Amino acid sequence: MRSTTEALQAFQKSVDRYIDELNQFSMEQLLAKPSEEEWSIGQMYVHLIRSAQYLHLRNVDQCIAGNEAVSEGTGKKTENGKKAFELGSFPPIRIRVPASPQYTPNQPESKEQLIAGLQDVAERMKHTEPALIQAPLEHTVPHPNFGALNAAEWFLLVEMHYRHHFLQLERLKAIGA
Repeated sequence: MRSTTEALQAFQKSVDRYIDELNQFSMEQLLAKPSEEEWSIGQMYVHLIRSAQYLHLRNVDQCIAGNEAVSEGTGKKTENGKKAFELGSFPPIRIRVPASPQYTPNQPESKEQLIAGLQDVAERMKHTEPALIQAPLEHTVPHPNFGALNAAEWFLLVEMHYRHHFLQLERLKAIGA
């Protein structure tokens, strides 16, 4: 498994790439959806920011704090979870989740909003990484597909998730979304 320090460095490179890519799009391009069921590039950016802030890093914080949402070593990682962490990445497949108010991201208001969100996540990652050492490995929070993950695994998941969405970004750029 990759070290959290290596993951933090790779994550920063991903954020830099997402910001560089963002500067190449007009707002019209960011908001264009290839179909009603698919997200725009802007929605994908909002998803990356919100999932890191309100799911992944929130669960890291819960594992570190050991609050009531945390399992004390009772949960197990699923086969999908074991594979993802052995490979150090998500499988290179499209993951489709049905549209819903809870999951479907809003369209962004501006490029500045997206850049600020990416930078906020990067700052939070930098501040969180040194604290991971305090998190007992048996403190886990379940992931819907990967099973019980500890603080370091939730942290690594942020970088894996950002890297995985480059596939979606490239696909959306190729179809001119």
